[in-house]
Amino acid sequence: MAGGLGRGGQLGGVVFRQQKWKSSVSMRAKMPPCDFVPEEYRSYPYERMLKIREQNIAPSLRMYYKKPLLLHQGHMQWLFDYEGRRYLDLFAGIVTVSVGHCHPKVTLAAQKQLACLWHTTNIYMHPSIHEYAEKLTSLLPDPLKVVYLTNSGSEANDLAMFMARLYTRNFDVICLRGAYHGGSPYALGLTSIGSYKHGVANGIGCSTTMLPDVFRGPWGGSNCRDSPVQTVRKCSCSEGVCHANEQYIEQFKDTLNTSVPKTIAGFIAEPIQGINGAVQYPKGFLKEAYRLVRERGGVCIADEVQTGFGRTGSHFWGFQTHDVVPDIITLAKGIGNGFPMAAVVTTKEIANSLAQNLHFNTFGGNPMACVVGSAVLDAIEEDSLQKNSKDVGTYMLLELAKLRDKFEIVGDVRGKGLMIGIEMVTDKDSRHPLPAEEINQIWEDCKDMGVLIGRGGLYNQSCSCVSFAAISYPHFQQRQYKLLLD
Repeated sequence: MAGGLGRGGQLGGVVFRQQKWKSSVSMRAKMPPCDFVPEEYRSYPYERMLKIREQNIAPSLRMYYKKPLLLHQGHMQWLFDYEGRRYLDLFAGIVTVSVGHCHPKVTLAAQKQLACLWHTTNIYMHPSIHEYAEKLTSLLPDPLKVVYLTNSGSEANDLAMFMARLYTRNFDVICLRGAYHGGSPYALGLTSIGSYKHGVANGIGCSTTMLPDVFRGPWGGSNCRDSPVQTVRKCSCSEGVCHANEQYIEQFKDTLNTSVPKTIAGFIAEPIQGINGAVQYPKGFLKEAYRLVRERGGVCIADEVQTGFGRTGSHFWGFQTHDVVPDIITLAKGIGNGFPMAAVVTTKEIANSLAQNLHFNTFGGNPMACVVGSAVLDAIEEDSLQKNSKDVGTYMLLELAKLRDKFEIVGDVRGKGLMIGIEMVTDKDSRHPLPAEEINQIWEDCKDMGVLIGRGGLYNQSCSCVSFAAISYPHFQQRQYKLLLD
């Protein structure tokens, strides 16, 4: 990450002085080369765009940065604004551009299908939905072999919850605090981040349980998580034995015994929490939680919206890193490299519960979406993006850990593959979140240096700086990251 992360010191292009962050143009990181030349911008002037935004676009769609970006074109890991300025996209449209902006293989597939058949509903057969369903499910273990295609991650999680309730004939669903599972009224019951709550009834029958966060939670430390980088907190755990996990499982049992009926519909969790700042659970937590849920008659749902499609590097799916097989998985974001598509994959028995009455989606599984999704799978394989995610992600984590060891305000570096979070604090002992104005300045300075990163966490204190995709393209590897980290 090319931002300044040091209190009382400097790094990259940002200098800290008297509780203020100040940009230093002369110290800007050297950007890797790029031969791509964007087309000339020919749309409305910047000021007119701002006026249209204010008058005609819903204000809930907030923009980033003091001077919002007006982006014009993308090429693999790069974005270009209306003035032709180049940005390294480490956020990838909120971790969605899974193989690079305008990847030639995906673009060509979309263009060919666009000239053939844009849309027909799935009440008819068309080749692409069958070809894609076969290709996608071939990457999943038995018995996860039945696909229902949707348009967004929120819709997929809505449907997964609905399926769980239909199949089990139970109602209550458990989720983790700090989880994000969508913004639709139904999925908001599963989302446990206060800034997304609007104070109206939504998603009833959802109970939260303690987040097993080994950095910010009450238990955990330096031997607890599946990552090349461990937290600097000390703990009593020994290698291969995580006592913190036992404590968090006791909290999970307490939720089962006090907050829900004796039988439940299910439990949903991201293999690594995304919006909350790439939070990882102690090793073994999900495996034991799944066992307890199934004892109560519930099904286990893995929200793979951010962790799927090779992003964690070691495995194609995030749930595989926990040595579990869920009953339902939900997919979105990277599934289509930015094309609006998503999916629920489950067992034949659970899928049959939805077939007892009519449930229909006009656009889910349309020809365009299926062709794009298929091309994304091909690109991940042909460009070796899962391996690249592992190699580059491990390199980044280890290098970022050096910054954590050097600078007091870098509280935690965590993640797996190219799902990486950096948690900013006032100091490592208290772990108090870094004030918003300082986080904002780091964020702004990174943008001014041409690097786009994300933000997350309950207090927006976690810089989720790396997304699987726009930077996992094979021509952008470790040697080029070194220019940024230096």
